[in-house]
Amino acid sequence: MNYELYKYLSQFVFERRIELFEKVINYRTRYITIILEDAFQAQNASAVIRTCDCMGIQDIHFIENKNKFRLDKNVTLGSHKWLNIITYNEKLNNTRKSIKHIKDLGYRIIAMSPHQDNIDLFDFDLKKGKIALLYGTELTGLSRDAIKSSDEFMRIPMYGFTESYNLSVAVALTLHFLAGLLHQMDKKVWQLQEDERIEILLSWMRKSIRKVDLIEKRFHASFIPK
Repeated sequence: MNYELYKYLSQFVFERRIELFEKVINYRTRYITIILEDAFQAQNASAVIRTCDCMGIQDIHFIENKNKFRLDKNVTLGSHKWLNIITYNEKLNNTRKSIKHIKDLGYRIIAMSPHQDNIDLFDFDLKKGKIALLYGTELTGLSRDAIKSSDEFMRIPMYGFTESYNLSVAVALTLHFLAGLLHQMDKKVWQLQEDERIEILLSWMRKSIRKVDLIEKRFHASFIPK
């Protein structure tokens, strides 16, 4: 029924917008996802969201322990509307449970850290399976729980005196490189499944139509399953 609903709602949206939706969804992926643990600065977290949208990353996870995720709309420029933003804040320490949940979705947890014994970004094997890139707070980095829960560790090459990149810059550099690798792979591996595509297209459509709830009610009242 989601497909029929999407087609029904399409008549209330400009054709060029639908064409844009259909174009963008072809580049959306859940093969890569992002996890931010205790992001401190709203500008950094919001810049990461904007980068995820630009790179086609559909889901971003925020683990809230000491710091609550805050959105800066002046930075996201509306990009947050097109992503699935998942927050974890049920307990005082949500890291282990959150990471376990993401692992259960089939992801390898890749802790991003500047330590020398980690695998270099340029040597990373993306074809081994879905990955969740895990970043720590700007001030102290990843927690012990995050490190213990990770499957692999990766660093971005640096050639200066500074020990680490800014959080949003680190995400942007990593995703830009990995997106290049991703698009060289078979599309069937990283593109969304059909039911995921329709679900996301529907959510985008709903954000584009005024009084969409009333329109959906009319659809459901008249819909006859085939």
